[in-house]
Amino acid sequence: MSENGHDLHAEFPQHHDVLHTLKVESTAFRELSERYHAVAQEIHRIEHGIEAASDQRLEDLKKRRLQMLDQVSTMILEKKAA
Repeated sequence: MSENGHDLHAEFPQHHDVLHTLKVESTAFRELSERYHAVAQEIHRIEHGIEAASDQRLEDLKKRRLQMLDQVSTMILEKKAA
């Protein structure tokens, strides 16, 4: 998803190593990362007219993406504190 700037490494460039460690060590992180990627792709398709959706649907997806970013941020902080 790097073409639209919403992959996790673009969102957290200063935490590249922690993201990699989480991806290797945490099933929960991998699942969250996959869900995040799917939502980011759907938003990208809607915003570029590839897929049709209501404004409410797009807003809901963006809110979900932000919630997932909050979860990732928490996981990063927890990993760094460990």
